[in-house]
Amino acid sequence: MVLKVQKNANDVQVYTVSGAGSKSIPDWLARKNRKTLRNDADYKSRIELLQDFEFPEASNKIRLSPDGEYAMATGTYKPHIRLYEFSQMSMKFERHTNAENVTFEILSDNWTKSVHLQADRSIDLHTAGGIHYSTRIPTFGRDIRYHYPTADLLIGASTNEVFRLNLDQGRFLNALDVETATNGVNTVDICPAHQLFGFGTANGTVEFWDPRFRSRIGLLDMNSQNESASITALKFADDGLNFAVGSDTGITTLFDLRSPQPILSKDQGYGLPIKSLHYLQSPASDPAHRILSADSKIIKIWDARNGTPHTSVEPPNDINDVQPVQGSGLIFVANEGIPMHTFYIPSLGAAPRWCSFLDNLTEELEETETSVYANYKFVSRKELADLGLKHLVGTNVVRTYMHGFFIDFRLYEKAKLIANPFEYAEHRQRQIASKIEKERESRIRSAKKTKINNTLASRLQKTEDRARAKGEEIQTSVVEDNRFKDAFNDEDFKIDEKSHEFNILNPTRSKTRGLTAAEESEEDRENLESSSGSESESESEREEPSKPTKGDDDQIRTVRVREPKKKAPKMRAVRQDPTLSTHNPTISKQSQSFGSRLSTQSIRDARQRQIAENIKSDVAGKGTKEMTFVPERKKRENTREGKVKQEYAGRRSASGNVFRKFNRGSN
Repeated sequence: MVLKVQKNANDVQVYTVSGAGSKSIPDWLARKNRKTLRNDADYKSRIELLQDFEFPEASNKIRLSPDGEYAMATGTYKPHIRLYEFSQMSMKFERHTNAENVTFEILSDNWTKSVHLQADRSIDLHTAGGIHYSTRIPTFGRDIRYHYPTADLLIGASTNEVFRLNLDQGRFLNALDVETATNGVNTVDICPAHQLFGFGTANGTVEFWDPRFRSRIGLLDMNSQNESASITALKFADDGLNFAVGSDTGITTLFDLRSPQPILSKDQGYGLPIKSLHYLQSPASDPAHRILSADSKIIKIWDARNGTPHTSVEPPNDINDVQPVQGSGLIFVANEGIPMHTFYIPSLGAAPRWCSFLDNLTEELEETETSVYANYKFVSRKELADLGLKHLVGTNVVRTYMHGFFIDFRLYEKAKLIANPFEYAEHRQRQIASKIEKERESRIRSAKKTKINNTLASRLQKTEDRARAKGEEIQTSVVEDNRFKDAFNDEDFKIDEKSHEFNILNPTRSKTRGLTAAEESEEDRENLESSSGSESESESEREEPSKPTKGDDDQIRTVRVREPKKKAPKMRAVRQDPTLSTHNPTISKQSQSFGSRLSTQSIRDARQRQIAENIKSDVAGKGTKEMTFVPERKKRENTREGKVKQEYAGRRSASGNVFRKFNRGSN
């Protein structure tokens, strides 16, 4: 299990004890997906400080009992009330009502007596056994407060009257006529020190009434401070002198009862109506006077003397009401989500007695914080000096990190624009140049020729082209590189491809050796003889008549065309000795007949093949020859031809058929 923690610029830790900000979903869907929650990491790591601290749809208001042992909350849907007992850390009971609750007040020290202002203009009085009595007011109510000395219930409504319901006598008393509240009274508060009534109106005024005379004794016009502002929140301090006023524009203003001039104004920043104001009771060790102000988006805690922000909390759902536990750092929040939120801020005070374990729990289960600098730019010290921001080192604007600094990205953009006002023009020129260069690459270019070593340059160019085809990035060609440019321009680096060293290093690139004069004459003689033999074969083929083939009625004759045979490779030996040659130079070829020349040629070819097989000549130049032969026995000529009749006389037969042999012998 882990606790979510938030940190602001003041390094104030805010722990989310309960409430995950889940949206409203139907009950049947929640039951259906209940099994899948076993694999949900967020659900398994949750912490429930109070059991069932939620409502089916949303929560409206939350209040603490004066003895600090109970918390009562109202919500919807269906409209009902839930009571939580801190000693048991669970829900004590829930009670449904006929209408949605607007606000309520706890009348007794514990939870047993409470009054509820409903949205249907009814006022319900509840006891421990249930609803005790219900009455109605003429107009829709907006806020209520209970005056303990006189047992009067003050009800601010949508008219210029504040209704008074005496709970001791059980009847309505004369209403208080608020002259400036033509559009109604939005908020009501009673000073705990001297019981002064304060009414905040929708017209932007605050009227102060003395309960002893039931008349107005003071008027504060907020329109002079903030034009056309409507008062939505009002809170008196315990000292009896100061009070805070919240408007519908999101501005909280502090006043002293002795002066109409404001002491301090604080803006929430969202322009939304202020929904809750509280003077926080700080522990004895912390003499600071802090105020909690909340609109529907954010909760801000700040110093009442100078407005210095202490911390802020921004829940995931819209806020309806905020109730801090005085003297501690625990804050309950009613919101538009299903669970009600519970935040714990240790800097405001220790945890209450009923959850004192929360101090140790937050330290053990605190989640690991991950710093995210999404809106910051990391710069080095040199870049910071170039931007002219070196004087900000050590302030909150420039944060030191490792070997550089983090600055706000917006500040970085402004400083960069001031340091180089022509950056946009330079960037535009770079973009145009890169686009033109891409178009140039698409053109068909002729192959570049170098002064020397063209073969090497073309081979390197092909290698680079293959690399580019595979997607590899090559910044500069080897031919154009300054380090190797002289290898293709300077004659001192010319490669001699005919040298012996080049042939050794590049055996596959060396040229084949040419034939000598003797080998060329021998090859010409063999080609001449082979060509004469092929001519005789072609003449004999032309003399052969073509055989007719039986076909259809047209009796088409097909002529067989003999495919030319591929010339078989020949073994060519070195020039032979005259003693080994069968050629007689004295006899001229012209005096011989064609048949004799043909037979002589065949004998010569057979003899040459035999010699080529048995003679190995060293062509390298040492003049040695090697002759190999295999001695064989002279084969005996077989004079007996045909099958000889088998003789059976005098032989013992392996067969046991005596009669068959007898018959054969008699025959």
